Amino acid sequence: MHKYETVSEMRAASTVARQEGRSIGLVATNGALHAGHAALIAAAKSHAQHVVVSVFRNPLAFGPSENFAGYPRSPDADLKLCEDLKVDAVFLPGTEEFYPKGYSTYVIEEAVSKPLCGVSRPSHFRGMATGTVKLLNIVRPDFLIMGQRDAQQAAVMRKVINDLSLGTEVLLAPTVRDTDGLAVTFRSRDLTSGQRQEAAAIPAALQRAREMVAQGVRSPDRIIAEATHLFGERRRIRVIYVSIVDPNTMEPLREVVPGRTMLAIAVWVDELRMIDNALL
Repeated sequence: MHKYETVSEMRAASTVARQEGRSIGLVATNGALHAGHAALIAAAKSHAQHVVVSVFRNPLAFGPSENFAGYPRSPDADLKLCEDLKVDAVFLPGTEEFYPKGYSTYVIEEAVSKPLCGVSRPSHFRGMATGTVKLLNIVRPDFLIMGQRDAQQAAVMRKVINDLSLGTEVLLAPTVRDTDGLAVTFRSRDLTSGQRQEAAAIPAALQRAREMVAQGVRSPDRIIAEATHLFGERRRIRVIYVSIVDPNTMEPLREVVPGRTMLAIAVWVDELRMIDNALL
């Protein structure tokens, strides 16, 4: 495994891999790697012959009231995980290396990024898209592997890549879940036992929605009402949104179409913001 800290080193290494005829898969992360990232790396290895993992805590993806400084960092553990999983290259640029002094260029997607998380985190997708497009230009991967839990981010990047003719294919890997159904994230690791019991309403709502659709329910309002009711029974949960949407455009749907509909959820569990979704 090779480690690169500068843009020029990473670009040169990827150029060599392409010249050798190897397909490249990129897993872009903020660091603090966990089992969910390991699943993304495994998916990348199944599609590409050369896997690159970027470990960069992107400041542009955090809003002014969000705790960028408090985002966990574990560079040694991250490198160990990547080495154990036989990643080919890890890109660990510093902030000033990635965004040099005077940086002033941004990528703004104005449709898919607007609903859902775009309402409560209006600057997030601009920062995420800017950082990811820069990574795509450095690494030039054939595949960008993202997680189903971050379905809106993936949809935004598909739109950006298509609109800008960047040529990278976005692949979605299934969400990795703990035994209680909660998605594995750095935030889920911070939950107390009491918070975790409350947060279990999230996978319960997703499962209930799948059951309702299997029973023939096609009304988004009925499914949203059921999920909202489940959350209303938990005193620590505050709903940010519960929506039935098209998984590609994130636009709300008037009718559930099995296999082409997504239930998207965002809630606060005390002060922890959690998102999840399920295809129905």
